[in-house]
Amino acid sequence: MTKMIEIDGSNGEGGGQILRTSLAAAMATGQPLRICNIRAGRAKPGLLRQHLTCAKAAAAITGGDLEGAVLGAGELVFHPGKIQPGAYEFTIGTAGSCHLVLQTILPVLLTATGASKLVLEGGTHNPSSPPYEFIERAYLPVLRSMGARITSRIERYGFMPAGGGRIVVDIEPVNRLEQIDVIERGAVSEIYAEGFFANLPFDIVERELATLGDRLKLDDDQRRVREVKSQGPGNALMLTVIADGATEVVAEFGRRGVSAANIANGVASLAERYLKSSAAVGPHLADQLLLPMALAGGGSFSTLRPTRHSLTNMETIQAILPVRIAQARAPNGKDHVISVETA
Repeated sequence: MTKMIEIDGSNGEGGGQILRTSLAAAMATGQPLRICNIRAGRAKPGLLRQHLTCAKAAAAITGGDLEGAVLGAGELVFHPGKIQPGAYEFTIGTAGSCHLVLQTILPVLLTATGASKLVLEGGTHNPSSPPYEFIERAYLPVLRSMGARITSRIERYGFMPAGGGRIVVDIEPVNRLEQIDVIERGAVSEIYAEGFFANLPFDIVERELATLGDRLKLDDDQRRVREVKSQGPGNALMLTVIADGATEVVAEFGRRGVSAANIANGVASLAERYLKSSAAVGPHLADQLLLPMALAGGGSFSTLRPTRHSLTNMETIQAILPVRIAQARAPNGKDHVISVETA
């Protein structure tokens, strides 16, 4: 009998990443999974709709079985079957992140036996996860450099709290992912800011872009207004940094009671921290590259000081997959290098 993976969801930062990584690793290995204390570190623990959707998606893609897959559940048992490529549509039903569902199931579909098409509906721009632009500009290009063949598009924007967004992802599988090293950021070729808004006054993004642009000394053509269609009102401010070795996207989301200046200064602070370093990979991308590199059997990247979220993800991966993940100071003494290798 195949040994069951036992994971305590209260470990480390105790969030949903433990569940998502565990589901993905169980799919990849074919091992059954029991996870308890799900999201114990959150104010509202247990399965929310986006986490429940992740579990149901994992079961659908493998023809697997779930026990305890109900809203609010603190324990879940997953018996995966064989990975089955195909056309899948998953609807979260709230503004929960489409991209976190994607990151649960995408890694195993990259090396499936056939092509897949994913249609995900829910949140595309909310404060609990990176926005669609981060996925398209930062995350997917690194996967493509590992050999993955992926295209994506956003068909509807979904802001918190209305949701209703829709993304489509097409995957042509490869035999295996290649090991890569993303160490050098290289020269920065372009920096630009974008203010996204839907069903809100234009002057909100105008003020955000003015504050961010002045602080980072951006020219007018580096300040871009994006009016989009969405079921509900929403606002996001982003800065994209394109370099030879990687792309970084930092974002903040407008919310009631927070001024446009505070949103802009939040983006500026995140961007300045990244730009003052020599790291190729930002904190969010660092967290999300760990699993694909583990499934590839190795790889490395330079980043800022790992977050508690990333450290927890490292622990979870090493508890399931036969890899070692090490971190060390970069030669400049400031940045960090994360290395993944087969155990």
